[in-house]
Amino acid sequence: MGKVLVIDLNICNGCHNCQVACKDEHVGNDWSPIAKPQPDTGQFWNKVYSMTRGSVPKVKVSYLHTICQHCDDAPCIESCNVDAIYKRADGAVIIDPDKCRGNQLCLSACPYEDVIYFNDSLNIAQKCTFCAHLLDDGWTEPRCVDACPTGAFAFGEEEDLKELIAKAEPLKSGLAHVKPRVYYIGLPKPFIAGAVFQPETDECTEGAAVVATNAASGATAETTTDSYGDFWLNGLAPGEYTLSVEKPGFLREKMGPVDATKDINVGDIAIWQA
Repeated sequence: MGKVLVIDLNICNGCHNCQVACKDEHVGNDWSPIAKPQPDTGQFWNKVYSMTRGSVPKVKVSYLHTICQHCDDAPCIESCNVDAIYKRADGAVIIDPDKCRGNQLCLSACPYEDVIYFNDSLNIAQKCTFCAHLLDDGWTEPRCVDACPTGAFAFGEEEDLKELIAKAEPLKSGLAHVKPRVYYIGLPKPFIAGAVFQPETDECTEGAAVVATNAASGATAETTTDSYGDFWLNGLAPGEYTLSVEKPGFLREKMGPVDATKDINVGDIAIWQA
């Protein structure tokens, strides 16, 4: 069935080891016919993005990896008019550096941003190869996987990783038709955060139930406030929500609409004793 890569963003600590290992493997090294040397600068075949989300004091930092998705129905393959791009039996999509003529059609055809690069000095397109030259030499995984200290990367046969795949999703749900072979666990999704307090006593409210209701679908998410009165509603579908705050002995408080198309801190919410 071929190789797949599963990236668990929940345990990625943003160390950039994978990005550095990729540069170390490919900069200055000619792995033809798999890949010509990667330039010192400007190309990151596995790039780690740091995302600061929310606003003070409700802030999270998440990490995202962009890499060639090695699609089974790769648009780049169809776009190449010199047949320089092909899929191997193990699932890796390769740009043959000897056949590439630098027409850059693959860059335009790829539906993912910044995963195919153009090398002006060599006049060829380049990208992640799943370190196919190492796989051919007996390695069981690419350098990026080998370098990860937290185990955020899992690489192997699709059948062997099916349990992980069941917990994962593609980078872009709207592109499932291209059948990517890279899966993600813990892709960042919007959160609503805030705090609940009692104005009469100027105290944080612990144990208040906070419910967010999606205005379009009616789907709900709920949590309870901690000892500091803080709450986090994580993993929401983007959209508008109404918030409801309740605690026995207090008046119910409603708030909305809250625009959660991206992460939002709604600030402090006062609830009053009944």
